Amino acid sequence: MSAGTFHILGIPGSLRAGSYNGALLRAAAEVLPPGVGLEVFALNEIPPYNADVQAGGDPEAVRELKRRLLEADAVLIATPEYNYSIPGVLKNAIDWVSRPPKTCAFRKKPVGLMGASSGESGTIRGQLALRQVFVYLDSYVMAQPELRVTNAGQRFDENGALIDEELRERLRAYLAALVDWARLVRRCS
Repeated sequence: MSAGTFHILGIPGSLRAGSYNGALLRAAAEVLPPGVGLEVFALNEIPPYNADVQAGGDPEAVRELKRRLLEADAVLIATPEYNYSIPGVLKNAIDWVSRPPKTCAFRKKPVGLMGASSGESGTIRGQLALRQVFVYLDSYVMAQPELRVTNAGQRFDENGALIDEELRERLRAYLAALVDWARLVRRCS
């Protein structure tokens, strides 16, 4: 990222190579407002949380995620919904980053939540569960607009490219709102 660029850190809540949420973050990178950059941090290398390991020092992947979160102007999480809630891999990464609580990298951070699913719910319950987690972490989750992508298999092609123009425009508006939200949070902090 260049010095003058507003920096968003994107985190996909799925490890699957063909994840609709990874595709949603790639599509987001294509419709960013001018002067905004998006970097994606995959959670593949984050180990299962273990307080014994943490007591000896964070693993390298956790340190890297914390560093990138601290450097970001805003965070954008694209998550699937598993069993009406948060995917384990995403919750695990949040658990690592939240410790110790007083130096949590999500503390006072503007956060946007979005998600894509093959079903009709569009990750509404998973996003709601994430909102509860971020209340505890003292993060500033953007309330509106919301972005829930239903029937994702019809909105992305077989290579994961976004083919739905209406969704592309909603995504563009969502990202502009996230940047505005993060700038408002920064002014008020």
